[in-house]
Amino acid sequence: MLIRLDKYISDAMGISRQDAKKLLSKGAVAVDGKVIKKGDAKVGDANRVSVNGRQLDYKQFVYIMLNKPKGVVSATDDKNDTTVVDLVKGDYPKRNLFPAGRLDKTSTGFVLLTDDGDFAHDILAPKKHVSKEYIVTLDAEINDEIIGKFNSGVTLADGTLLKSAVLEVTGEPMVVKVVLKQGVYHQIKRMFGVFDIGVNELHRTHIGALELDKTLAPGAYREITAEELEKIVFNEIDN
Repeated sequence: MLIRLDKYISDAMGISRQDAKKLLSKGAVAVDGKVIKKGDAKVGDANRVSVNGRQLDYKQFVYIMLNKPKGVVSATDDKNDTTVVDLVKGDYPKRNLFPAGRLDKTSTGFVLLTDDGDFAHDILAPKKHVSKEYIVTLDAEINDEIIGKFNSGVTLADGTLLKSAVLEVTGEPMVVKVVLKQGVYHQIKRMFGVFDIGVNELHRTHIGALELDKTLAPGAYREITAEELEKIVFNEIDN
C-alpha cells in the first residue's frame, strides 16, 4: 500500500502534516537516498525514508495491550471519566486510537487499542468472534449444574440464548475462569445473574490465545508484536 510522503513523515514522527511539509521544503527528507521535496510523492514499505539522515520507522497501524484499571471507561473520549485512550495518547498524539472491544468501568484487564478498523471489525464480527478469557470473583459458590448450563448455553432473563461458554473453578471456591465465544452487553454479569450470583470482580486475562503481559501494572501498556498478534487472528471462532 502506497501513501503520501507527508503523511508517512507525520505518522512516523508524530508531527503535524504541516510540519512534515516544512521538512520536505527544506530538503531534509530523502527516499532511498534521494532528496524529495514533494509531499504528494507516494512511498510504501519497500522504501527507505530518512529525515536529516535518520531513517524513519513507519507503522501503518499500531496495536496496544493495555492493563485497564478500575474507574477507566472503554471509550475514545468521555466528558466525565478517564478513558483507555487517555491513558496512552501521550505516546500516540497523532493516532486515532480506539478500543477493539470493551470492559465495564469497574472491570480490569486486557484491552486492545488500535487504529486498524478492519482488524477490529474482524475480531469482533460474530462469524469471527475471538474468544475472551476472564477471572471472575463471585459472591457465592457455583456447582456442577451451573457449569453444565454455561457449557450448553445460558438463556438470559430477556430470553436471549447464548453460545456455549467455559466455566471452571480455580483454586478458590468463589473465583472462577470464564471463556466466552461471543460478546453481549454485560454478558458475564447477566449470565451469573440468571443463577442469582453477583460478580464482585472481573479481570480479562486473554484475547484469543494472547495473554495479558503479567509485568504490566494497572494502567500500563505496550505495543503488541507481530508474532503476538497472530495469536489473536489465528484463533478465530466460527459460528
